[in-house]
Amino acid sequence: MQLLKNKTVFITGGLSGIGKACALLAAEEGATIIIADLPSEMEAPAMQEIKNINSTAVFMSCNVANFTEVQNTIEKVVRDFGKLDIALNNAGIGGEAHATGDMTEAAWAQVIGVNLTGVFNCMRHELAQMAKQEHGIIVNMSSILGKVGFASSCHYVAAKHGVLGLTQTAALEYAEKNIRINAICPGFIATPLLEKGGIHQHSDIEQHIMQMHPMKRFGTSEEIASAFLFLCTPQSSFMTGSALEMDGGFLAQ
Repeated sequence: MQLLKNKTVFITGGLSGIGKACALLAAEEGATIIIADLPSEMEAPAMQEIKNINSTAVFMSCNVANFTEVQNTIEKVVRDFGKLDIALNNAGIGGEAHATGDMTEAAWAQVIGVNLTGVFNCMRHELAQMAKQEHGIIVNMSSILGKVGFASSCHYVAAKHGVLGLTQTAALEYAEKNIRINAICPGFIATPLLEKGGIHQHSDIEQHIMQMHPMKRFGTSEEIASAFLFLCTPQSSFMTGSALEMDGGFLAQ
Protein backbone atom coordinates (compact mmCIF):
# COMPACT_ATOMS: atom_id res chain seq x y z
CA MET A 1 0.00 0.00 0.00
CA GLN A 2 1.52 3.30 -1.11
CA LEU A 3 0.51 5.91 1.45
CA LEU A 4 1.60 8.90 -0.67
CA LYS A 5 0.54 7.74 -4.11
CA ASN A 6 0.06 10.64 -6.55
CA LYS A 7 1.24 13.18 -3.95
CA THR A 8 3.68 15.94 -4.89
CA VAL A 9 6.28 16.28 -2.13
CA PHE A 10 8.65 19.26 -1.95
CA ILE A 11 11.73 18.78 0.25
CA THR A 12 14.38 21.38 0.99
CA GLY A 13 17.86 20.18 1.91
CA GLY A 14 17.03 16.79 0.48
CA LEU A 15 20.39 15.69 -0.92
CA SER A 16 21.70 14.20 2.32
CA GLY A 17 20.90 13.20 5.88
CA ILE A 18 17.34 13.51 7.15
CA GLY A 19 16.08 15.20 3.99
CA LYS A 20 17.30 12.41 1.73
CA ALA A 21 15.93 9.72 4.05
CA CYS A 22 12.53 11.43 3.95
CA ALA A 23 12.71 11.68 0.16
CA LEU A 24 13.55 7.98 -0.20
CA LEU A 25 10.73 6.89 2.08
CA ALA A 26 8.20 9.20 0.40
CA ALA A 27 9.29 7.89 -3.01
CA GLU A 28 8.78 4.32 -1.79
CA GLU A 29 5.28 5.36 -0.76
CA GLY A 30 4.47 6.53 -4.28
CA ALA A 31 5.13 10.28 -4.10
CA THR A 32 6.65 12.47 -6.79
CA ILE A 33 9.69 14.07 -5.14
CA ILE A 34 11.04 17.56 -5.77
CA ILE A 35 14.37 18.18 -4.06
CA ALA A 36 15.29 21.84 -3.54
CA ASP A 37 18.89 22.30 -2.46
CA LEU A 38 22.14 24.00 -3.34
CA PRO A 39 24.02 22.28 -6.18
CA SER A 40 26.85 20.09 -4.89
CA GLU A 41 28.75 16.89 -5.56
CA MET A 42 25.99 15.06 -3.69
CA GLU A 43 23.37 15.95 -6.29
CA ALA A 44 24.00 13.23 -8.88
CA PRO A 45 24.29 10.22 -6.52
CA ALA A 46 21.43 11.36 -4.27
CA MET A 47 19.05 12.02 -7.15
CA GLN A 48 19.95 8.72 -8.80
CA GLU A 49 19.19 6.91 -5.54
CA ILE A 50 15.78 8.58 -5.34
CA LYS A 51 15.03 8.08 -9.04
CA ASN A 52 15.83 4.38 -8.70
CA ILE A 53 12.71 4.21 -6.55
CA ASN A 54 10.56 6.75 -8.42
CA SER A 55 11.81 8.04 -11.76
CA THR A 56 9.60 11.16 -11.57
CA ALA A 57 11.89 12.77 -8.95
CA VAL A 58 13.50 16.09 -9.92
CA PHE A 59 16.12 18.45 -8.51
CA MET A 60 15.70 22.22 -8.37
CA SER A 61 18.53 24.51 -7.35
CA CYS A 62 17.34 26.82 -4.57
CA ASN A 63 18.84 28.89 -1.78
CA VAL A 64 16.11 28.94 0.86
CA ALA A 65 17.55 32.12 2.40
CA ASN A 66 16.63 33.99 -0.78
CA PHE A 67 12.93 34.98 -0.82
CA THR A 68 12.74 35.38 -4.61
CA GLU A 69 14.54 32.12 -5.35
CA VAL A 70 12.08 30.25 -3.15
CA GLN A 71 9.13 31.96 -4.82
CA ASN A 72 10.42 31.06 -8.28
CA THR A 73 11.05 27.47 -7.22
CA ILE A 74 7.57 26.96 -5.75
CA GLU A 75 6.01 28.52 -8.84
CA LYS A 76 7.99 26.12 -11.04
CA VAL A 77 6.82 23.15 -8.94
CA VAL A 78 3.21 24.19 -9.50
CA ARG A 79 3.75 24.83 -13.22
CA ASP A 80 5.42 21.45 -13.73
CA PHE A 81 3.26 19.30 -11.44
CA GLY A 82 0.02 21.26 -11.05
CA LYS A 83 -0.08 21.21 -7.26
CA LEU A 84 1.87 21.08 -4.01
CA ASP A 85 0.53 18.48 -1.61
CA ILE A 86 3.29 18.18 0.99
CA ALA A 87 6.29 20.31 1.93
CA LEU A 88 9.17 19.40 4.22
CA ASN A 89 11.16 22.48 5.23
CA ASN A 90 14.33 20.73 6.25
CA ALA A 91 17.30 22.75 4.92
CA GLY A 92 19.61 23.79 7.72
CA ILE A 93 23.19 24.46 8.76
CA GLY A 94 25.09 24.18 12.02
CA GLY A 95 27.23 27.30 12.10
CA GLU A 96 30.24 28.38 14.12
CA ALA A 97 30.38 27.58 17.84
CA HIS A 98 30.80 30.65 20.09
CA ALA A 99 29.47 31.87 23.40
CA THR A 100 26.68 34.40 22.86
CA GLY A 101 28.91 37.32 23.82
CA ASP A 102 31.48 36.23 21.23
CA MET A 103 29.11 35.35 18.39
CA THR A 104 29.93 37.33 15.26
CA GLU A 105 27.27 39.17 13.32
CA ALA A 106 28.14 37.20 10.19
CA ALA A 107 27.83 33.81 11.94
CA TRP A 108 24.50 34.83 13.47
CA ALA A 109 23.11 36.13 10.19
CA GLN A 110 24.14 33.03 8.24
CA VAL A 111 22.42 30.54 10.56
CA ILE A 112 19.31 32.65 11.11
CA GLY A 113 19.13 33.28 7.37
CA VAL A 114 18.99 29.59 6.47
CA ASN A 115 17.44 27.95 9.53
CA LEU A 116 14.73 30.49 10.37
CA THR A 117 14.27 32.97 7.53
CA GLY A 118 14.62 30.06 5.12
CA VAL A 119 11.70 28.27 6.76
CA PHE A 120 9.62 31.45 6.67
CA ASN A 121 10.44 32.01 2.99
CA CYS A 122 9.30 28.48 2.16
CA MET A 123 6.16 28.62 4.28
CA ARG A 124 5.21 31.99 2.81
CA HIS A 125 5.07 30.60 -0.72
CA GLU A 126 3.92 27.09 0.16
CA LEU A 127 0.95 28.44 2.09
CA ALA A 128 -0.01 30.79 -0.72
CA GLN A 129 -0.29 27.80 -3.08
CA MET A 130 -1.93 25.47 -0.56
CA ALA A 131 -4.54 28.10 0.28
CA LYS A 132 -5.42 28.34 -3.43
CA GLN A 133 -5.84 24.60 -3.77
CA GLU A 134 -7.52 24.35 -0.33
CA HIS A 135 -5.38 21.54 0.99
CA GLY A 136 -1.83 20.79 2.02
CA ILE A 137 0.58 19.50 4.64
CA ILE A 138 3.70 21.26 5.89
CA VAL A 139 6.33 19.68 8.11
CA ASN A 140 9.07 21.89 9.55
CA MET A 141 12.32 20.44 10.83
CA SER A 142 13.05 21.96 14.22
CA SER A 143 15.19 20.26 16.88
CA ILE A 144 15.38 19.40 20.55
CA LEU A 145 17.32 22.68 20.61
CA GLY A 146 14.06 24.37 19.67
CA LYS A 147 12.93 23.59 23.21
CA VAL A 148 16.06 23.97 25.35
CA GLY A 149 19.30 25.95 25.34
CA PHE A 150 22.69 24.64 24.25
CA ALA A 151 25.98 26.36 24.99
CA SER A 152 27.88 27.92 22.07
CA SER A 153 24.91 27.66 19.69
CA CYS A 154 22.74 30.71 20.37
CA HIS A 155 22.08 31.23 16.65
CA TYR A 156 21.00 27.64 16.04
CA VAL A 157 18.93 27.49 19.24
CA ALA A 158 17.19 30.80 18.47
CA ALA A 159 16.41 29.67 14.93
CA LYS A 160 14.95 26.32 15.98
CA HIS A 161 12.84 27.98 18.70
CA GLY A 162 11.62 30.32 15.99
CA VAL A 163 10.68 27.42 13.72
CA LEU A 164 8.36 26.11 16.43
CA GLY A 165 6.80 29.56 16.77
CA LEU A 166 6.21 29.75 13.02
CA THR A 167 4.72 26.26 13.05
CA GLN A 168 2.26 26.98 15.84
CA THR A 169 1.21 30.38 14.51
CA ALA A 170 0.61 29.22 10.94
CA ALA A 171 -1.20 26.11 12.21
CA LEU A 172 -3.71 28.33 13.99
CA GLU A 173 -4.14 30.55 10.95
CA TYR A 174 -4.73 27.71 8.48
CA ALA A 175 -6.47 25.06 10.61
CA GLU A 176 -9.85 25.78 8.97
CA LYS A 177 -8.37 25.83 5.48
CA ASN A 178 -7.56 22.09 5.32
CA ILE A 179 -3.84 22.75 5.79
CA ARG A 180 -1.99 20.96 8.58
CA ILE A 181 1.36 22.26 9.83
CA ASN A 182 3.56 20.36 12.28
CA ALA A 183 7.20 20.16 13.29
CA ILE A 184 9.66 17.42 14.17
CA CYS A 185 12.21 17.87 16.97
CA PRO A 186 15.03 15.38 16.43
CA GLY A 187 17.73 14.73 18.99
CA PHE A 188 21.30 14.36 17.78
CA ILE A 189 21.09 12.35 14.55
CA ALA A 190 23.95 10.60 12.75
CA THR A 191 24.05 12.76 9.60
CA PRO A 192 26.68 14.52 7.48
CA LEU A 193 25.79 17.74 9.38
CA LEU A 194 26.89 16.12 12.62
CA GLU A 195 30.06 14.84 10.96
CA LYS A 196 30.77 18.30 9.57
CA GLY A 197 30.67 19.63 13.12
CA GLY A 198 33.64 17.39 13.92
CA ILE A 199 31.92 15.41 16.66
CA HIS A 200 32.97 12.03 15.27
CA GLN A 201 36.62 13.12 15.20
CA HIS A 202 36.59 13.48 18.98
CA SER A 203 35.52 10.24 20.66
CA ASP A 204 35.20 11.89 24.08
CA ILE A 205 32.75 14.50 22.73
CA GLU A 206 30.90 11.86 20.72
CA GLN A 207 30.46 9.67 23.79
CA HIS A 208 29.41 12.63 25.93
CA ILE A 209 26.66 13.63 23.50
CA MET A 210 25.42 10.05 23.16
CA GLN A 211 25.26 9.77 26.95
CA MET A 212 23.03 12.86 27.03
CA HIS A 213 20.33 10.71 25.43
CA PRO A 214 18.74 8.12 27.74
CA MET A 215 18.91 5.60 24.88
CA LYS A 216 22.71 6.17 24.82
CA ARG A 217 22.97 6.50 21.04
CA PHE A 218 22.47 8.86 18.16
CA GLY A 219 19.26 8.65 16.18
CA THR A 220 19.15 7.71 12.50
CA SER A 221 17.80 9.64 9.56
CA GLU A 222 15.46 6.75 8.81
CA GLU A 223 13.87 7.08 12.25
CA ILE A 224 13.14 10.75 11.59
CA ALA A 225 11.79 9.88 8.14
CA SER A 226 9.24 7.58 9.78
CA ALA A 227 7.95 10.54 11.81
CA PHE A 228 7.74 12.63 8.63
CA LEU A 229 5.68 9.94 6.91
CA PHE A 230 3.32 9.73 9.88
CA LEU A 231 2.71 13.50 9.74
CA CYS A 232 1.92 13.25 6.02
CA THR A 233 -0.77 10.59 6.28
CA PRO A 234 -4.36 10.41 7.57
CA GLN A 235 -2.97 8.65 10.66
CA SER A 236 -2.13 12.15 11.95
CA SER A 237 -5.24 13.85 10.60
CA PHE A 238 -6.12 15.48 13.96
CA MET A 239 -2.62 16.89 14.47
CA THR A 240 -1.66 20.46 13.68
CA GLY A 241 0.61 22.89 15.49
CA SER A 242 2.40 19.98 17.17
CA ALA A 243 6.11 19.35 17.70
CA LEU A 244 6.86 15.64 17.49
CA GLU A 245 9.88 14.78 19.62
CA MET A 246 12.18 12.06 18.23
CA ASP A 247 15.06 12.35 20.65
CA GLY A 248 15.87 9.13 22.45
CA GLY A 249 14.41 10.58 25.64
CA PHE A 250 16.57 13.74 25.69
CA LEU A 251 13.75 16.13 26.58
CA ALA A 252 12.21 13.80 29.17
CA GLN A 253 15.09 14.44 31.58
